[in-house]
Amino acid sequence: MKTAITFIGISIPFFLMTIWAIVDVAQKDFGTIKKKVLWGVIASIPFIGFIVYLIFGFRKGKKSKTPDIL
Repeated sequence: MKTAITFIGISIPFFLMTIWAIVDVAQKDFGTIKKKVLWGVIASIPFIGFIVYLIFGFRKGKKSKTPDIL
Protein backbone atom coordinates (compact mmCIF):
# COMPACT_ATOMS: atom_id res chain seq x y z
CA MET A 1 0.00 0.00 0.00
CA LYS A 2 2.74 2.45 0.93
CA THR A 3 4.64 1.59 -2.26
CA ALA A 4 1.57 2.33 -4.38
CA ILE A 5 1.05 5.71 -2.72
CA THR A 6 4.72 6.58 -3.21
CA PHE A 7 4.57 5.55 -6.88
CA ILE A 8 1.45 7.66 -7.46
CA GLY A 9 3.00 10.60 -5.63
CA ILE A 10 6.07 10.44 -7.83
CA SER A 11 4.09 9.85 -11.03
CA ILE A 12 1.72 12.83 -10.75
CA PRO A 13 4.39 15.54 -11.23
CA PHE A 14 5.85 13.67 -14.20
CA PHE A 15 2.38 13.33 -15.74
CA LEU A 16 1.65 17.04 -15.27
CA MET A 17 4.98 18.05 -16.77
CA THR A 18 4.37 15.76 -19.75
CA ILE A 19 0.99 17.40 -20.33
CA TRP A 20 2.63 20.83 -20.05
CA ALA A 21 5.27 19.88 -22.65
CA ILE A 22 2.66 18.57 -25.09
CA VAL A 23 0.57 21.74 -24.73
CA ASP A 24 3.68 23.90 -25.16
CA VAL A 25 4.61 22.06 -28.37
CA ALA A 26 1.07 22.55 -29.68
CA GLN A 27 1.28 26.32 -29.07
CA LYS A 28 4.67 26.87 -30.72
CA ASP A 29 5.90 27.12 -34.30
CA PHE A 30 9.01 25.03 -34.99
CA GLY A 31 9.43 26.06 -38.63
CA THR A 32 8.15 22.84 -40.20
CA ILE A 33 5.38 20.43 -39.34
CA LYS A 34 7.92 17.57 -39.21
CA LYS A 35 9.87 19.29 -36.43
CA LYS A 36 6.67 20.04 -34.54
CA VAL A 37 5.53 16.41 -34.77
CA LEU A 38 8.98 15.20 -33.71
CA TRP A 39 8.97 17.42 -30.62
CA GLY A 40 5.39 16.36 -29.89
CA VAL A 41 6.38 12.70 -29.96
CA ILE A 42 9.45 13.34 -27.81
CA ALA A 43 7.44 15.39 -25.30
CA SER A 44 4.84 12.62 -24.97
CA ILE A 45 7.35 9.96 -23.86
CA PRO A 46 6.49 9.21 -20.23
CA PHE A 47 8.93 10.25 -17.48
CA ILE A 48 11.81 11.48 -19.69
CA GLY A 49 10.18 13.12 -22.70
CA PHE A 50 9.43 16.43 -21.01
CA ILE A 51 13.00 16.57 -19.65
CA VAL A 52 14.47 16.10 -23.14
CA TYR A 53 12.03 18.68 -24.53
CA LEU A 54 12.82 21.16 -21.75
CA ILE A 55 16.58 20.84 -22.29
CA PHE A 56 16.73 20.71 -26.10
CA GLY A 57 13.44 21.79 -27.66
CA PHE A 58 11.86 24.42 -25.42
CA ARG A 59 13.85 27.35 -26.84
CA LYS A 60 13.72 26.15 -30.46
CA GLY A 61 10.05 26.92 -30.97
CA LYS A 62 8.51 30.36 -31.14
CA LYS A 63 5.12 31.21 -29.70
CA SER A 64 2.54 31.45 -32.46
CA LYS A 65 1.47 35.00 -33.08
CA THR A 66 -2.30 34.87 -33.16
CA PRO A 67 -4.44 37.95 -32.76
CA ASP A 68 -6.31 38.31 -29.50
CA ILE A 69 -10.03 38.00 -30.06
CA LEU A 70 -11.08 39.62 -26.81
